[in-house]
Amino acid sequence: MAGAVLFIKEELVISDIQVELLVGILNVFALPGCMVAGRTSDYLGRRYTIILASVIFLSGSILMGYGPSYLILIIGRSIVGFGVGFASMIAPLYSAEISSPSYRGFLTSLPDVSFNFGLFFGYVSNYFLGKLTLKLGWRIMLALPAIPSLVLVILMLKLAESPRWLVMQGCVGEARKVLLLVSNTKEEAEQRLKEIKKAAGMDEKCTQDIVEVPKKSRSGAGALKELFWKPSAAVRRILTAAIGVHVFQQICGVEGILLYSPNVFERAGMIGKSNLLLATVGMGIIQALFTFLSAFLLDRVGRRILLLISGGGAVVTLLGMGVCMAMVEHSKEKQSWAVSYIIVFIYIFVAFVGIGIGPVTWVYSSEIFPLRLRAQGLGVCVTVNRISNVLVVSSFISVYKKITMSGSFFMYTGITALAFWFFFTLPETKGRSLEDMETIFQKNSKIGDTELTVHI
Repeated sequence: MAGAVLFIKEELVISDIQVELLVGILNVFALPGCMVAGRTSDYLGRRYTIILASVIFLSGSILMGYGPSYLILIIGRSIVGFGVGFASMIAPLYSAEISSPSYRGFLTSLPDVSFNFGLFFGYVSNYFLGKLTLKLGWRIMLALPAIPSLVLVILMLKLAESPRWLVMQGCVGEARKVLLLVSNTKEEAEQRLKEIKKAAGMDEKCTQDIVEVPKKSRSGAGALKELFWKPSAAVRRILTAAIGVHVFQQICGVEGILLYSPNVFERAGMIGKSNLLLATVGMGIIQALFTFLSAFLLDRVGRRILLLISGGGAVVTLLGMGVCMAMVEHSKEKQSWAVSYIIVFIYIFVAFVGIGIGPVTWVYSSEIFPLRLRAQGLGVCVTVNRISNVLVVSSFISVYKKITMSGSFFMYTGITALAFWFFFTLPETKGRSLEDMETIFQKNSKIGDTELTVHI
């Protein structure tokens, strides 16, 4: 959308407010998608929920590619937003539930890695498609995502269901078959099955392939009540940690900077649509590479350390961006060196976010909820994520027009400093089974309580 906006604004002659609405409405409609995705995945299963999300996304992309008017674009982007709400919740959930603890960080980060490689290819295609006629170029930009959506539908028809969801349905035999496929050894598969049965309230020694499960457990009913109405100390801390990482992921400003990167580069003094789009390509390359690097570090370095490195680096680079942009804004002559430094700082900022705050947020929040609360707990987190995103994206232009671009960067610097402190209080989850998480937060973490115990 970042590249297409330049051409949409020119052809349809729309205002900055209309641009903000077009960009931000995706996240407005992602909210109901997030809210129903958790319950839907408990009812239909993780696999069919991914298929449903892909079909919705495909429909919206085709409609936007048609795009004869601003109204049709709004409708198409709203449909895409609903699909994004589903996908944002279910993709990391499915990855976490099907993965072994030894490589769960890597696999659970792959949806975010794929997202960022998609952004990169989007930036590249925008650069070349921007050379086509005004009426054709941006429409192809918006229709292209329909292709990977269709591919995902076909692939998901062949993949296995989450073993944890199967156990919740009483299909223990099917869950065992899946675990044998995705575990390192048969012994590991049996141990994981025992832990899952225990988490689901079954007898660990039960050998039946089909077990009668209460309807309430199968559908996830009562999960939201347990999360918000007198939750246990551990559940309260888990919810605080999960919501916290999602809020800070968005309000540090990264989504606004990414989506409005052409505006940021233009404010810094860069001239020409071709140069603006080329600069976003460089940003996409860096984001994709560092997100990919993060996937390999998650199970080695750990979630918490990557969040701290990412948060600290983001604070420094945002501060640098603010200082350089202030010099550009207050100088009567063009400060070429400051423009260059702004671009460099933006690239480094994207790298730090890509190695930590971006992917780790999804990995961490998808693995810390107990089985009975996981789908709907993550749905709550993604809902909060989208609300935070809407606030940032829909106000980004208005905010920098009010307090200047440099003022925006200084504001995000302060917010990211708070995020760094929050990350410092989180317990590490590297190498622990999903069934251990409630114990970790019960014993080692005091997030959301009066005392803070830092888990180094």
